[in-house]
Amino acid sequence: MTFLAIDVGNTRLKWALYDAPRPGAALIAHGAEFLDHIDRLAEGSWASLPHPERMLGCVVAGDAVKRRVQEQMELWDVTPSWVVSSAQEAGLTNGYDHPSRLGSDRWVAMIGARHHVLTQGAARPLVVVMVGTAVTVECIDADGRFMGGLILPGHGIMLRALESGTAGLHVPTGEVRMFPTNTSDALTSGGTYAIAGAVERMVQHVIQHCGEEPACLMTGGAGWKMAPSMTRPFELVDNLIFDGLLEIASRRFADAPAVSLT
Repeated sequence: MTFLAIDVGNTRLKWALYDAPRPGAALIAHGAEFLDHIDRLAEGSWASLPHPERMLGCVVAGDAVKRRVQEQMELWDVTPSWVVSSAQEAGLTNGYDHPSRLGSDRWVAMIGARHHVLTQGAARPLVVVMVGTAVTVECIDADGRFMGGLILPGHGIMLRALESGTAGLHVPTGEVRMFPTNTSDALTSGGTYAIAGAVERMVQHVIQHCGEEPACLMTGGAGWKMAPSMTRPFELVDNLIFDGLLEIASRRFADAPAVSLT
């Protein structure tokens, strides 16, 4: 049963086609498209794909973008299915004040992260960092309860905010330095250390609350840029959202027959 996983973020749509809706399934094809260009998916990278029998995705870009994605999916007879954060799913309990208001990408990534850690050993507290257009820092206790998380601007938003609000800061991207001695390096280092500091504070909170050091996972398109500047050991995982979608799909689609749009 071929399975299409879709992650529609704030900037890009990422997709992956697997040979089954389950963790560990073989990857058949994958790709990414900026949101401005998703209207050409059906005639482009999706045109030659094998027919997906199941689809599951998460979207944070809004209903209008979701409709555009579904229009591109009309080349297949597959029912669109989208994750909405809930009180509990796939072994994770949602501690948000209003569970359905938690971003679905955050929820799915946490599910993927928890099951990633469980495949390596016993359950333990967990800090999950997604570095993209925005940065999120989530914490999960050893029992699988999402305790809460932080949201802060990504590098690009920080730099654009400074450029728009401060004269003379239209400078090239710099390097991360311990002691920056030029404006480019000062801006890049400031953004990087702001994110690293937020993560360190969350790790300290988890240690104080749970009484043990959490496992720390990082994902997102800009995760590799942050990894060298972190104060704690982190495992960099490429596709936590796809891992989470596979985990959810394995439970939702386990016994259900394929349903087409016809």
